[in-house]
Amino acid sequence: MAKTQQERSKAAAEKRQRMDETELRHRVRRGTRSMLENLMRWHGIEEQAEAIQLLIMHAHDLGPEGSAPLLAIPRHDFTPSAFVARKLDRLGRQEAARLDAQEL
Repeated sequence: MAKTQQERSKAAAEKRQRMDETELRHRVRRGTRSMLENLMRWHGIEEQAEAIQLLIMHAHDLGPEGSAPLLAIPRHDFTPSAFVARKLDRLGRQEAARLDAQEL
């Protein structure tokens, strides 16, 4: 006799608990999704979870120094000009005053 949906769900939940699985979710933009799809296509991987797990395992195998370039986040510095800094300060003070006036 075939299992009911409830029985299948229960069995799957028990397996997830037994295997100590944790669901990781995050949102990505179109460009990131496109890069993941390219990697999957290049290597014949059909499941996103499998591709992500493989990437994590291989990055981890490289160790702290080897994986560092893969996880180096490109940053840029932004220092506003004095004019922009004054304008932002003025706008901030105006907004604070407006909010204070609303509270009265």
